[in-house]
Amino acid sequence: MSLTVLKPGLLSSFQDAGRTGCQHLGVPVCGAMDARAHRLANLLAGNQADPATLEITLVGPTLRFESPACFAIGGADLHATLNGAAVPCHRPLVARTGDVLAFGSATPGRGMRAYLAVRGGYALTPVMGSTSTYLRGRFGGHAGRALAKGDTIGLPGALPGKPAALARLADALWQIRIYLPATLAPSLRHALRVLPGVHWDEFDAESRHHLLHAEFRISTQSDRMGYRLDGPTLAMTAPRQILSEAASYGTVQVPSGGEAIVLMADRQTTGGYPKIAQVITADLPSLAQRGPGYALRFAGIELDEAQRLDGEREDAFAQLQDALAPLRALLHA
Repeated sequence: MSLTVLKPGLLSSFQDAGRTGCQHLGVPVCGAMDARAHRLANLLAGNQADPATLEITLVGPTLRFESPACFAIGGADLHATLNGAAVPCHRPLVARTGDVLAFGSATPGRGMRAYLAVRGGYALTPVMGSTSTYLRGRFGGHAGRALAKGDTIGLPGALPGKPAALARLADALWQIRIYLPATLAPSLRHALRVLPGVHWDEFDAESRHHLLHAEFRISTQSDRMGYRLDGPTLAMTAPRQILSEAASYGTVQVPSGGEAIVLMADRQTTGGYPKIAQVITADLPSLAQRGPGYALRFAGIELDEAQRLDGEREDAFAQLQDALAPLRALLHA
C-alpha cells in the first residue's frame, strides 16, 4: 500500500496545517502555503481530519500507485493526468494499482501550487506534532526533504483492490455533485487586503501611500520563507532599533534597505524589522499562489471586515464537510 515517485517535480513536499506551539524553541511553523487548497483537497479525498497533503510547486511530479486509493487535487491546475487522460481538480477520484498520476507545469497567471490529498493521508512520522516538511531544517515530511526519484510513500488508507468494486466506487464518486462555496473557490486577487502593522504610524506618509497605491513585483529572491518585493522604497520617519517579536505569516516587514518582505509559511520564528502591514488570513491563499515575477498591489481593510471574511471561510468549510457526508459514507463502505 504505497506510492512510488517516478519523477519528483520541481519542489514537492508534504505539508499539513503547520508545526504550532514550537516557535519559542526556534522551530518555524511551516505548513501548507495555501491552507485553503490543502484543506479543500483533504475534504474532497474523504478525510475528516487534516493530514498532510503533497504540496506541488510549478512543475509537478509523476507518481505510480502501488495500491488502489482515493485522491483529490486542490489549488492550481497543473494539468494532471491519470494514465495519460486528463483528470479534474476539486473532485474525489479513484486510482487502481499501477495507475500513473502525472502533473504538468503551472499556467502563468493561474496559480503555482497544487495539493494532492489521499484518503487516510500518507504514512509519515510526526516531528513535534506535525508532519510538515521543514526544508531548511531537514526534518519532517518524508526524510526532511522534497520528493526524490525512487521514493516510496506509504498509503495507510488504501482501498480494497477488487476491480469490480473499485469501478462501482469510481462511478458513484463521479455521480456526487460537489458545489464549492465561492469563498473556497480558487481565486487570485489582484489587490491583497492588509491591516496596519504594529509600526504603521512610524512610517512616513509617502511610504504608507506607496504601500496602498503602488505596484510591487515578487523578486526572484523569494521562497517559502519570504517574498521579497521589488517596488518603491519604504522608510520610517525616524528609523530606530526594534526588539525582536514573534513572526507571523503575511506580515509585511521592511529592512533598512527599504525593500518590503512578506513573511511566508517557513518564516523565521522572530524578527526585529519594522512591520508596516499584515496581509489578512483570507487573502493568504491568493498570495501563496503567486511566485517570482508576479505583480501585486495592497489595499487597506478594517479589522471587523477581515474578521467577517475569516468567519465566512470557516463557515464554508463546515458546510462543505457536512455536504460531503455521502462521499465519506461511500469510502467507508
